[in-house]
Amino acid sequence: MSLQLSLLDRVAKVVLSYKPAVSDTWLNKIHVGDARVVLQSMPANIVDLSFWSPPYFVGKEYEAHLTFQDWQNLIRDVIKEHARVMKQGAFMVINIADILCFVDPNMPRYMANNISNKKSPVTREDVLKAKQENPTANRDELALLLGCSEQTIQRRSEHNNVRGGKGTAGTRVLLVGGLLQEWAMDVGLYLYDHRIWHKDPCWANSRWHSNSYRAVDEFEHLYIFWKPGIVDVDRSRLEKREWAEWGSRGVWNIRSVQRNNRHECEFPEMLAERVIRLLSDRDDVVIDPFVGSGTTTAVARKLNRKYIGIERLKKYAKLAEARTDVTSN
Repeated sequence: MSLQLSLLDRVAKVVLSYKPAVSDTWLNKIHVGDARVVLQSMPANIVDLSFWSPPYFVGKEYEAHLTFQDWQNLIRDVIKEHARVMKQGAFMVINIADILCFVDPNMPRYMANNISNKKSPVTREDVLKAKQENPTANRDELALLLGCSEQTIQRRSEHNNVRGGKGTAGTRVLLVGGLLQEWAMDVGLYLYDHRIWHKDPCWANSRWHSNSYRAVDEFEHLYIFWKPGIVDVDRSRLEKREWAEWGSRGVWNIRSVQRNNRHECEFPEMLAERVIRLLSDRDDVVIDPFVGSGTTTAVARKLNRKYIGIERLKKYAKLAEARTDVTSN
């Protein structure tokens, strides 16, 4: 009798310790839906590496429906779900511009005195003196007196451009990295490392470069978060030359995508390739909850990783699926 019980106990232990493989309904597919909802329905502890670039809240078509609070809730909730679906020792890498710019009606108006662009030699002092000497003169009369346009009279008087910008709310700058770290720490994910992606200057995306001291957009950040657990450090993932050139370097010099004809915000395949090769092994599960045009999933498949993509918009989900399907192993 005791022998039978012992055998039953061993069988029970085997049954309880058995962990079925991740269902085929999840792997190597692009899932359509809100990332938060899809992640909530996923099994726990199945992701080896998460690499994603979320909406930046800069007014793109696919994020136009979001308020600033909506944007914060979205990113925070997606990070929260990662704490459950990631394996112990796994990494979550978020590619994002660290400076978030958004309209803030409560911010004081930014008055740019563009000295180098002024076409008229008339100064503010000239206008104030003319007004003092001619107290009843209107703007047109002052302009005729000083030999300039009436617009120049108002610009010099009010330190503003009457033709544009006067009634527009100010643009506030906010650093994103602190927000990500706070949201990750709240669910037990720790900031492990940080890379800077140095790309070519994006003049078209720098609306302020002509009338302020702000820099053009030429770099983004990769924040690497770790779920506590054993990390396999395998130097054989890269060649010695690759470790020296980028594996152990904090700044990655990679040109941005030159034509965003597939998606408004597409990052280069080389960026995804470096992250995936550095932080995962063959047959690992790589997820991108904002898969967009499918860069992450296409590269993951090419590098012989399993993949999970999530996309809210069906048109991009189809694009990502088609792009990933044609990628050969």
